[in-house]
Amino acid sequence: MRRIALIRHGPTDWNAAGRIQGHTDSELSTHGRDTVSRWRIPAELRNYDWHASPLKRALQTAQLLSGGTPTVTAALKEMHWGEWEGKLLTDLRKQLGAEFTENEARGLDFHPPGGETPRAVRARFAKWVTTVTKARQYVLGVTHKGVIRAALSLATGWDMRGAPPDKLRWDCAHMFRIGADGGFCVEYLNISLSATNHVGSATRTDVV
Repeated sequence: MRRIALIRHGPTDWNAAGRIQGHTDSELSTHGRDTVSRWRIPAELRNYDWHASPLKRALQTAQLLSGGTPTVTAALKEMHWGEWEGKLLTDLRKQLGAEFTENEARGLDFHPPGGETPRAVRARFAKWVTTVTKARQYVLGVTHKGVIRAALSLATGWDMRGAPPDKLRWDCAHMFRIGADGGFCVEYLNISLSATNHVGSATRTDVV
């Protein structure tokens, strides 16, 4: 059995301000670096093959956590939000009203102007999963909220309309498995990154 664990990058100044980052190459904030420095990778995951999104906030997180240099992986890059990068979701909802609400209701086909859809993010992630797991059995990717949501969609069939089937915590690791038949499933969600963590303390999920 092959496994892929995913971790979201640490906090940035734009996260604190509630701004949409997308492909904007923001770095970890001072608070973000302090936060990541307190995270601990569970022993079961430490020898995984490390990959990271090319965006600085993910690369910096991976370097701090691993103490090494991860493989830079374009497929782990955040969803491109186009013209809406740098804006606040609250402002967009006020300014665009029903137009924005209708766009959000499309789920996987939500499409920021000049950006990409969650469906496109899921497709590039799925292609990477197929490629990387041919060479490696255990992979850890430091990535972004949009990619982890896409992974959950791929694993569960969630169409991103309404709430996700499982609540994701963004200061945790999330593990997925690839079965002998190539099926992509959730293994564990919300694996704590506290100093006393271990994979078995996470939420075990067997959704196919």
